[in-house]
Amino acid sequence: MKNKVEEFNEYRAQMNEKILGENNKVLKRIFNLDTNAFTEGALDKRTKELLGLVASLVLRCDDCVKYHLESSYKANISREEVMETLSIGTLVGGTIVIPHLRRAFEYWEELEEVKE
Repeated sequence: MKNKVEEFNEYRAQMNEKILGENNKVLKRIFNLDTNAFTEGALDKRTKELLGLVASLVLRCDDCVKYHLESSYKANISREEVMETLSIGTLVGGTIVIPHLRRAFEYWEELEEVKE
């Protein structure tokens, strides 16, 4: 049985391939802009991932939260740094963010289990 991380990544890859296969210039440029926004620049990649995570939590985008949690994990961002980032997102977003916080916490635990 697949875990949540594998399911998310397979679905994301499959759908991205289909979407980008449509040869739509606007969509391709948006995907490219998103990729390039998180590369090293005046802010390092770690900082950008945490910013993406907090913004995604506040905007209540579970897929975005999962993406940034996994990117943060791969960037060796500690559990404590992630939890602090999630606490800021919850503070800014308010109590409506709590269900998304729960799912984020669960996904982070899954990442820790899968990557061990």
